[in-house]
Amino acid sequence: MKPLNSNNIKRLLIRSTNWIGDAVMTTPAVRAIRKNFPYAEISILAKSWVAPVFESSPYIDNVLIYDDAGKHKGLAGKLRLARELREYRFDAAILLQNAIEAAIIAFFAGIPCRIGYNTDARGLLLTHSVPCTAQIKKIHQTGYYLDILHGVGLKTDGLNLDLIVAEKHQERGFEILSQYGISRKDRLVGINPSATFGPAKQWFPQRYAGLADRIKEVFGARIIIFGGPGDRELGRKISQMMKHQPIDLCGKTDLQEAIALINRCGLFITNDSGLMHVATALDVPLIAIFGSTNPVTTGPRGLNSRIVRIPVECSPCLKPECPKGHLKCMNQIDVDMVFDVVKEIL
Repeated sequence: MKPLNSNNIKRLLIRSTNWIGDAVMTTPAVRAIRKNFPYAEISILAKSWVAPVFESSPYIDNVLIYDDAGKHKGLAGKLRLARELREYRFDAAILLQNAIEAAIIAFFAGIPCRIGYNTDARGLLLTHSVPCTAQIKKIHQTGYYLDILHGVGLKTDGLNLDLIVAEKHQERGFEILSQYGISRKDRLVGINPSATFGPAKQWFPQRYAGLADRIKEVFGARIIIFGGPGDRELGRKISQMMKHQPIDLCGKTDLQEAIALINRCGLFITNDSGLMHVATALDVPLIAIFGSTNPVTTGPRGLNSRIVRIPVECSPCLKPECPKGHLKCMNQIDVDMVFDVVKEIL
C-alpha cells in the first residue's frame, strides 16, 4: 500500500453506506475525515434515502445523490455516475460502503487515491486497501468505519454520533405536530415497530399497542407511531389494537421530517433499526428491543439508551426470519418488562 500524502488532497469524496442506521454510524468517521482534511472540499455520495443524514452536517460541503433507481440505474447508469464524478476532479475517495460497486465507480471516475476495506474482492481496485480482519468485524460498527481511517494512518475523533436538525426542519416538525393538535409543551413518546431485513428483528404489534396504551394511561403522553411507506399496514394494525388513538405517521413523513419529530420525543421505543440510531445520535432517551441481532456490533451507543433483550442460546442468529419459527428471543420480552424501563426513564 502506498503512503498516504494527505497534503495533496484538496478535493475528497466520501462514499456513504446505503442504509439509514449505517449512515448514522459513519458520522464519527465523517467528522474525523474533516479533522484530517480541514481545508479540503469534501463531498459525500449517498443514495437519496440516506442523504438527509448528511444534509446539515458541518463536516460536508456537498451532498451528491446516487440515483440508482433513475439515471444511475444499471451498468450504463453506473458509467454515467462515474463520468459525472470525474468532472469534480477528486484527489481521493474514502469508501465507507463496502461493496465492489463502490470501488468500480471510484476507479472509473479516475480518482487517483482510493481508500477502503479489501472486502468483496475489490482490493486490486483500491490504492489503499485496508485489511478487514475477523477481529474488526466483531466491534461496534462505529469503530468498524473508523478503522478504515486507522488503516491508512489518519486520526480519529471519538465515537460520538453526529446528527444536526436544522431550524427549518425543526419548524417543519412543529407544523406536522400542530396538524394533530399537539403543542410544543405536550409530552411525546415515539414507537417504531418496524425494522428492515425481516420480521425476526420486530417485537410483536399487539405488545407495542399494549405498551403504548399503558404509557398513555400512566404518563399522559401522546403516542406517535413511526414507519416508512411499507409500514402503513403495520401502523394501521397497531392503531386499531389500541384503546387510546395514537398519531400514526407510518408512510406520511420523509426521513428529514421523521428526524425532526424524533428530536421532539421525550422517549423513543424501537426495534433494532435505522431510526434507533437516529434517536441515539439526537440524544433522545431510547429503549431498544433486541432479538435476532447483536447489540455489541449494532446496538445504540448513547448514554440515554437502554437495551431490552433476553439472552437465549440461539441469539444473536442474525437471520431475517426465525429459523425455529417461534421467535423465542422476542417472545420472552413482555409488556411489563419494557414498561419497567419506561418508568425508570419517564
